[in-house]
Amino acid sequence: MAFNLILMGLPGAGKGTQAQKIDEKYQVPHISTGDIFREAMANKTEMGLAAKAYIDKGELVPDEVTNGIVRDRLSQQDVLTNGFMLDGYPRNLDQAAALDKMLADSDRHLDAVINIDVEPSVLVDRLSARYICRVCGATYNRISNPTKVEGTCDVCGSHDFYQRDDDKPETVKNRLAVNIKMNTPLVDYYKNQNVLHTINGERDIDLVFKDVADVLQSVND
Repeated sequence: MAFNLILMGLPGAGKGTQAQKIDEKYQVPHISTGDIFREAMANKTEMGLAAKAYIDKGELVPDEVTNGIVRDRLSQQDVLTNGFMLDGYPRNLDQAAALDKMLADSDRHLDAVINIDVEPSVLVDRLSARYICRVCGATYNRISNPTKVEGTCDVCGSHDFYQRDDDKPETVKNRLAVNIKMNTPLVDYYKNQNVLHTINGERDIDLVFKDVADVLQSVND
């Protein structure tokens, strides 16, 4: 089965995990904007070089360059054959409109936008639960991946841990607020197009994926 999908969700909602499971089951190419930017720059494509010029100056890459890199990726044979799963794009309404035009120009359409929904308070707990061994750098999570013996690194036996500044609750809350502001108009945009499917991401990973698979089955029927 070939699908044209967008995966949405706030940081920590589990998009990466679900993308991997979709890829394993359906072999739909997973298109992460970070990955295609790096690939376009490495291959020195016209759009890749344009993006690099902005990134090297520490500036945001304009929408027209981002759209061009996505358009190039969506024209590749694996996507034309097997569909796509976009992750990290579109990030605003102008990009969403550009994507609609790209697909219309090649006689394609979006099958589904899957929004993995998790309450921000739960995400703060998830994202701020990460801690790191100061001696060997092993990473743990108090909720999902704690040390086997409390206070002792599984790898080196150290008892010295720390938390990165960007994992601290206040920083996490600020990051989530920025993402909520960015995502809300897109959620409304795709809801109005009748392609949005919101899934409760606060449950076990396999239960979330069952709902994802049910959505994909329904759009394929």
